[in-house]
Amino acid sequence: MEPFVSGMASSLAASALVFVAVRLVSVRARDWLTAVVSRWTGLGIRRVYLRQQDAEADVARDLRRARWVKVLAGRGNALTREAFAPLRSGVGDGLESAHILLPTADSHPDSWLDRRARELRDSDPGMETDILAEQVHTNAAYVGAIARERSSVELRRYELPHLFRVIATDEGAYLTFYERGRHGRGSPCIYAKRPGVLYDAALAVFGTVWHGSPTTTGSTR
Repeated sequence: MEPFVSGMASSLAASALVFVAVRLVSVRARDWLTAVVSRWTGLGIRRVYLRQQDAEADVARDLRRARWVKVLAGRGNALTREAFAPLRSGVGDGLESAHILLPTADSHPDSWLDRRARELRDSDPGMETDILAEQVHTNAAYVGAIARERSSVELRRYELPHLFRVIATDEGAYLTFYERGRHGRGSPCIYAKRPGVLYDAALAVFGTVWHGSPTTTGSTR
């Protein structure tokens, strides 16, 4: 797993510079700066959201038009919301497949889930490891139930650091970079259009984790 992590370093560093810059300017200037940096670097960044939750309407729109979707999430709460209705209803303009990656819900001391829970407790004292594990378990059970009814939906579990969320379609990818002590919904998010360096990196990250994760067969832990 080390090669894919090191391969992401340059793209993530450039993205971090974009975040720092856009936080210092107005919305109009932010859009202009994002476009300039995207063309200059080849990153393919089209939009920057200071909070992941600000991207929800755009995510919902893109999922309705997607042919396929790949999701790597740290908890998976968004999967139960209206934006992801095409996954459970089959309604859309031809959604052919949905591959979902959620963390294992094992909450042993010093697991990646336990580490993430400890980070979140800096700002959310109620986020105990068992609570985070139960939320992941519930969301995995929800997706698993859909997968049993729809062959186009597949769920796998991973055991890796909780660093970012990826929602990728055949047209673009939303990347949320989890900040220490902050829930994903409040962390910054980038939309990268295909083709582009960040879009390709998002698919590479997802593919590496997907192929290294076992197929879920019954258990949602």
